[in-house]
Amino acid sequence: MAFGRFERTQGEAPLSDINMTPLIDVMLVLLVILLLTAPLLDGRIALNLPRVSASPAPAAPGALVLELRRDGGMLLGGQPVSQAALPVLLRERAAVDAHAELRIRADSAVPYGDVARVMAAAQAAGLSRVGLLTQPAGAASPPGR
Repeated sequence: MAFGRFERTQGEAPLSDINMTPLIDVMLVLLVILLLTAPLLDGRIALNLPRVSASPAPAAPGALVLELRRDGGMLLGGQPVSQAALPVLLRERAAVDAHAELRIRADSAVPYGDVARVMAAAQAAGLSRVGLLTQPAGAASPPGR
């Protein structure tokens, strides 16, 4: 009886390269997620603001003018209005005319937060057309303002 040896064949050499396909797949998925969520991270209020031009904006029939004074008072259409009553009045106006335009005339000393709150209230009420009224650089301020 003869004893023989079994020949062992050399196995495949181990792979020392990284498979790049899963890495590229993960990076593309992360890129798509970033592209989809980036617009959602924007904190601005979505409004249709008019384009800036050299000439004053034409008087819009039925435009609602809201004045913000430096002392915190507000006038809606020339009538005093409180901070609590403003959203109700804006909702009533939006129910009558969904395409109504709200024009905000704010004193330069009014904090930006107050203007932003008014714009947010207008958007929540359903008014999507909001304009900010300004004066030309060389014009004198109207009396009593």
